[in-house]
Amino acid sequence: MIVANVLLVLVLMTALWGWSVLRRDASVVDPWWSMGFLLVTAASVAQTGLTPGKTLLLVVVGAWALRLWLYLLGRARGKPEDARYTAFRQRYGPERYWWVSYFQVFLLQGALMLLVSAPLQLAAAAPGPDPIGVLDLLAAALALFGAGYEAVADAQLAAWKRRPDRGPVMDQGLWRTSRHPNYFGEVLVAWGFWLFAAGDRGGFAVLFAPVLMTWLLVRVSGVAMLDAQMAARGPAYRDYMARTPALVPGRPRPPVPGSG
Repeated sequence: MIVANVLLVLVLMTALWGWSVLRRDASVVDPWWSMGFLLVTAASVAQTGLTPGKTLLLVVVGAWALRLWLYLLGRARGKPEDARYTAFRQRYGPERYWWVSYFQVFLLQGALMLLVSAPLQLAAAAPGPDPIGVLDLLAAALALFGAGYEAVADAQLAAWKRRPDRGPVMDQGLWRTSRHPNYFGEVLVAWGFWLFAAGDRGGFAVLFAPVLMTWLLVRVSGVAMLDAQMAARGPAYRDYMARTPALVPGRPRPPVPGSG
């Protein structure tokens, strides 16, 4: 099963890389992150057999993956390559980046996809009869709540961007209590996915998956990176950082004198 999933992700990432070379846009990979999880989960279930527990697993993963996939596809439509990849393209030069990106972006994301989806692969390998248990229901509730929380945050941000009278910083709705409520929702999804496997043999061996996803979102490609980029644009965001929790929602703090 593991070998088959590795090959599946390799084919997916290679196809996306080829498409990115034709379009000269490495950011085509981003919407497919969630769909990779669904493909790996579905492929694992296909190899081991459908059960009630795996049916619930597929429904939850599918709801999260399809929503995020459609949202990111729509957000990227008609827009140039993401600034992160453009910066890499300029650093390596366009004559090199077409092949460098295969390893730096596509194979790296594929490897992370396989690692973070480890709990889903384990849960999808459960032997029958595999009835839906209490832990499965808790996992589904946590993952769906996280997916819904992320969807609301994305919708609020998109609506704010369409407003001609918007201020310099989005600090309304869920964004009033957290600077990155969408990432908070994604963290909950990752831990919900792990709960599906927590009761299986080897469940604690894949605990690294939600830990890794949380670390990536907080320290690497999420909170830390975006905060640094936004803070460099002016004092409004630095003031927002001083009074608003970074990830876990909480009560906004009073403005810090001189924080701007």
